[in-house]
Amino acid sequence: MPTDAKLLPLIQKYFEEDPVRTAHMLETLPEEEAVDVLKGFPNEMAVRLVRHCNAHFAAALLQRLDYPLFRRIVEDLDPQQAAAIFFEFPNHLRELLLLQLEDRKKKQIQEILTFPEDSAGRLMTTKFIALRSDFKVKDAIQKIRILAKQGAPASYAYVIDPESRLVGVMNMRDVILANENDTVESVMRKDVFAVEAFMDREKVAQELSSRHFFAMPVVDSEYRLLGVVHAEKLIGGMQEEATEDLQRMFGASGDERAFSPVRFSLRTRLPWLHVNLVTAFMAAGVISLFEDIISKVTVLAVFMPVVAGQGGNAGAQSLAVVLRGLVMREIPAQKAVKFVTKEMMIGVINGVVIGLVTGAVAWLWQGNPYLGLVIGLGMLVNLIFAGISGAAIPLMMKSIGQDPAQCSNIILTTVTDIVGFFAFLGFAVLFQNHLI
Repeated sequence: MPTDAKLLPLIQKYFEEDPVRTAHMLETLPEEEAVDVLKGFPNEMAVRLVRHCNAHFAAALLQRLDYPLFRRIVEDLDPQQAAAIFFEFPNHLRELLLLQLEDRKKKQIQEILTFPEDSAGRLMTTKFIALRSDFKVKDAIQKIRILAKQGAPASYAYVIDPESRLVGVMNMRDVILANENDTVESVMRKDVFAVEAFMDREKVAQELSSRHFFAMPVVDSEYRLLGVVHAEKLIGGMQEEATEDLQRMFGASGDERAFSPVRFSLRTRLPWLHVNLVTAFMAAGVISLFEDIISKVTVLAVFMPVVAGQGGNAGAQSLAVVLRGLVMREIPAQKAVKFVTKEMMIGVINGVVIGLVTGAVAWLWQGNPYLGLVIGLGMLVNLIFAGISGAAIPLMMKSIGQDPAQCSNIILTTVTDIVGFFAFLGFAVLFQNHLI
């Protein structure tokens, strides 16, 4: 980009005022141009810029850098963020790039990459204060000061034995009030609660909430201290997951951001638009089966969107409840049938009530009670199927290993459209002598 030399000082000045927005602006550039901009930044600013980019875009940039700059940036990144970026690399490239790092950073990243994506191990930070239980309090205070200057949070200090197993915790008040010649073991609190590194993030959130902690230690199967999960990190991760699920529900990628490159947005959206187009033609095919009755009773076309719309809304309500239930682990496999049955009963009740209201409106509007009967029965059938489908589809998707948020909404819309049109127009055929 020939104007890079002129633009770079302006970009750097803007970055100093608003680094987050600058990173988002960088994501709107083609990757080649974004790499050129990144190369022109001083090392510290480049690290901060990458830190504010989403992991997918940051990975695309880093793999285009020469190894010295790549190494400088990754070495200065937090291990969790570096691991999130490395997770976006293909397996062969991931191993190749890990070889470029110092052993300590490489080991940190590799340890995090071994944990499942939604586990405590992926969310934990390795910046914490750990003290040996046989330390004197005066020595512990000196070490806390050193570690705090290096960026470790100084609210709590965790206590470990010679094998690095977690044995206790101390808050700073206890340390300050203790005799400087006492051992850490005599001052620590032994009733410390920890979570395993493979524990799911929702379970970790429940533990933090129930105990009113703002941080929780993470241990391995032998209770060795690995890291700490902070509540703010957990909440941020869950918020990000929720927004990603929301995007996936409507056929967008979970990695897409407001200013993601146009090519990236098109690449992730177009396939699902084609799927949606196929389902729309399926619904159109059902309508084509009833061309004769529609041509004879043209008023049916007026009420078709009403039937389809109500079915879609009712199904979306069930879908929202079941997706939340899956995230919060409120629907175990053994209770899936019970949940679907409950949603079916709600669909029956909703169908009766909405069917009666819609039927009455159609009767009063068009002056034909049989038209009201036809749309009322069509509404009843569609809302029953909407309730069943909204509950069953995400549970089925999860059982076969698919992301419920990614495909449930499109399948649900197809079901409610096809069932709604078929039921409504089918009843119209049955009662056509009273409609014409």
